[in-house]
Amino acid sequence: MPAARPAPGLYLVATPIGNLGDITLRALETLAGADLIACEDTRVTRKLTERFAIATPLVAYHEHNAAAMRPKLLARLSEGAAIALVSDAGTPLISDPGFKLAREASGLGIAVTALPGASAVLAALSVAGLPTDRFFFEGFLPPKTAARRTRIAALAGIEATLVLFEAGARVAATLKDLADILGAREAAVCRELTKLHEEVRRAPLPTLAETASERETRGEFVLVIAPPSQAARIMADADLDALLRERLGTGSVKDAVAEVLTVSGRPRREVYARALKLAGRSGAADDDD
Repeated sequence: MPAARPAPGLYLVATPIGNLGDITLRALETLAGADLIACEDTRVTRKLTERFAIATPLVAYHEHNAAAMRPKLLARLSEGAAIALVSDAGTPLISDPGFKLAREASGLGIAVTALPGASAVLAALSVAGLPTDRFFFEGFLPPKTAARRTRIAALAGIEATLVLFEAGARVAATLKDLADILGAREAAVCRELTKLHEEVRRAPLPTLAETASERETRGEFVLVIAPPSQAARIMADADLDALLRERLGTGSVKDAVAEVLTVSGRPRREVYARALKLAGRSGAADDDD
């Protein structure tokens, strides 16, 4: 029996993050009845549509072709089409270019409807055993070491559980950087969630970093990190100096202070004075705390 065609508009359809059995009935009905399915990779989405005998045409929409494809999709929507937008896995608009399409469609008065479902972020939070009342989703950290460590330092002062995505090839290096900068916070490494080889490891960051090279690195990873404790918000002198030296090796005193300030928990005047001393310069620190 043919699926009923949904009303015209853009449908943001969550798809499974691994186990195809996690697709919702509403998602199947919408995918089967839509005029078109826009997806990151047609090969990935075709596995889903073939599994459930869905014949709706597929078109690729991803970061490399979004600028060219978005006007075409908006034109179809303006003509009254019903288009389903999916990512390779999970909820659309999370770490993909879908938000631009949704924003512009909404701006044109086109109905935009969310069909909730699987999410790697929420799945990881639910099994990590860490506080969930407040969390901050960062997505992927920069791939290069210096930029990654700088970003981790900026995240250190956020009083919420952190959720990160990471590629298997970089997970060991990322865990080391996280342990170096965030210290012994409790954390969880979630690999291949909902899939056959699902694995969740819970331990302090230094322990996870030490054993990372011994673990399987194939698959998709979500890292969940506890918020800072009250004691951890005040960085020890030795740790502060070590972090400042590292930053001074790649930038100016001003830049080093700006990067270290949020993670240190120290007054700006004190951080600036220590940075000047380490840089071998004399002069009064700024008056700002």
